[in-house]
Amino acid sequence: MKDVVIRSARDEDSEELIRLVDTIYVEYPGCILDVDMEMPELRQPASAALADGGRWWVAELGEAIVGSVAVVPERDGVIELKKLYVSSVMRRRGLGAHLVRLAESEARVRNASTIVLWTDTRFEDAHRLYTRLGFVRAPRTRVLNDLSNTIEFHYAKELQL
Repeated sequence: MKDVVIRSARDEDSEELIRLVDTIYVEYPGCILDVDMEMPELRQPASAALADGGRWWVAELGEAIVGSVAVVPERDGVIELKKLYVSSVMRRRGLGAHLVRLAESEARVRNASTIVLWTDTRFEDAHRLYTRLGFVRAPRTRVLNDLSNTIEFHYAKELQL
């Protein structure tokens, strides 16, 4: 992790972010990345985060983006964690946990008492990470009706201010 640089996302990170998400999606049968219809924010990540009143970070190793996380305000006192992606070569090295803690820190700066997220039911490694970091899975799910036939779990964590 010592060679990884965490910085704010820039719009020019678009191609690298799309590559990162696409390489992760292909690991899961049936996951299809349709950027323009389902994740247009990947085309201009910094501008999209700003428009949502949020923040987006990337993790770089050399010239490659190997991780990503974003936060957006959901409602008063609640921040949503979004776009947590870590390349397969960087998993189980602490990068995912570091990015989640960065999102939690930003939520605290914004005086949020809760951080929430939605995650694809297929992303079992992510579920283990969230549980280990104190997130609790809610009994509800949501169906996105997208090309990947995504069903998502909802997680939440109360923050200590």
